[in-house]
Amino acid sequence: MKNVGIAFTFLEDGIVPPGYKLIPCHMVFDVKTDLTRKARLVAGGHKTDPPKESTYSSVVSHDSVRIAFLIAALNGLEVLMGDVQNAYLNAPTKEKTYTIAGLESGANKVGLPALITRALYGLKSSAARWREHILTTIRDMQFKSCLADPDVWMRANTKPDGFQYYKYVLVYIDDILVISHDPRKVMDALKKQYTIKPDSIKPPDIYLSAEIQHYTIPDTNNPENRDCWAMSLDKYVKRAIAEVKTELERAGECLKSKVSTPLSDGYQPELDATPELDARRGNYYQGLIGILCWIVELDWIDIVTPVAHMSCFMTNLREGHLEQVLHIFVYLKRYDKLAIVFDNTSPAFDEKRFTKPDWSAYYPDSAKPIPPNAPPPEGNKVSSTCFVDANHAGCRITRQWYTCILLFLQRAPIMWYSKQQNTVETSTFGSEFVAMKTAIEMVEAFHYKLRMMGIPIDGKTNIFCDNKLVFKNATQLESTLKKKHNAIAYHCTHEVQAAGIVRIAWEEGETNLADILTKLLPRPRLRFRAQQIMW
Repeated sequence: MKNVGIAFTFLEDGIVPPGYKLIPCHMVFDVKTDLTRKARLVAGGHKTDPPKESTYSSVVSHDSVRIAFLIAALNGLEVLMGDVQNAYLNAPTKEKTYTIAGLESGANKVGLPALITRALYGLKSSAARWREHILTTIRDMQFKSCLADPDVWMRANTKPDGFQYYKYVLVYIDDILVISHDPRKVMDALKKQYTIKPDSIKPPDIYLSAEIQHYTIPDTNNPENRDCWAMSLDKYVKRAIAEVKTELERAGECLKSKVSTPLSDGYQPELDATPELDARRGNYYQGLIGILCWIVELDWIDIVTPVAHMSCFMTNLREGHLEQVLHIFVYLKRYDKLAIVFDNTSPAFDEKRFTKPDWSAYYPDSAKPIPPNAPPPEGNKVSSTCFVDANHAGCRITRQWYTCILLFLQRAPIMWYSKQQNTVETSTFGSEFVAMKTAIEMVEAFHYKLRMMGIPIDGKTNIFCDNKLVFKNATQLESTLKKKHNAIAYHCTHEVQAAGIVRIAWEEGETNLADILTKLLPRPRLRFRAQQIMW
């Protein structure tokens, strides 16, 4: 009660104002995403009527966080993090509720009605009220919200040497990340408004359950080497594996000692005919999938495909499905040293690989979609690269296929995408062409975010695909479309080239980095591909 006491106003006279609803309060014991345990007093928000106003509360996207770490290294900026203590309780609530005080409030207050005047955890609108409060504070510090990600706040700034750039404040609920050459000034301004845990104000070491550290890349051309940031999930994965071991020991079982691939060779989850799981084990399976999805979202690219396959089966679960999910954890136990390094150098490609078709006569009105309200670009330029692939008829039952895309900024992977599509294509060409269209749409959205963050873009995005027919159909003027149902993909790929947004090259299937997201690879090929993307 010491920390949450400010959320209550006790009515000594016992008279509750009209319009207030009585709700209970209770303790919640939970496990956070980083697998640490936490206890909190919360309000029984499930007893209240739905608020008339929106209760939605957004958080900064993970790709924005990755971009921020890359830009910090590219522009030579510092990064500082902070954790707001009891964040929600800083914001007033609009909901009219009260509770009856118990012994936790003190012997002299037992039985008194207590109005809930702050955004106490558990109320339906508390997250939205806190977000409004923190963003008003940041706005008063002359920061502007990025229209591509409303939880990225930016302000033009200049280094002592005259270098112009944008400083950023990223907000993920109560976790604050500041990127600037003088981030402590921003953090000091926030400390005037909120209680920020003293030991949390430091260069980031743990952020969103991921370990953050400085990483030095040896550079033979530079005696000072290259300093950048890296993100890994070693500690989180080890804790997750320990939890799995403990749960299995309770059931008299144990993990396998050694595996070489995330799933067993030749395993197809859609063909699994083992007995169904009971309700308890089915719920446990769903919890394991949640942990794996968080691992994939943050860092572990080489298990994207198996996790995507197993995530398709959240109902009608079978013993074989659970066995294979545990198989993935054994794989993580064996290979727990990979990290994403935000390498800020530009990749070099052989210009002979790219054709230069002149599509201007066919698409005379095409142009780069530069937003008129985009801020002036500041800082060093960035280049982007995209690898795209598709797994035609990947599902043995429905013959649905997977679109797989890997998007880099400089040499750092920023976005990875592997999704089973809702349609069925009659040929590999159709699957690959639609995947190309999806990749182009992602690139355009990526360019929009970079522009709205004030980051200058260096030239066109390089897109690599391993289907020669798609490459020829997308880059050769004399190549006409034979399959009319792919007309949208056909014109999309041509128009973005005419606008100077992308350029397309053919890549060998054996060297296409998106291959790791497409299908279940044998161990040597999987490890080789993973080490090309991660460190």
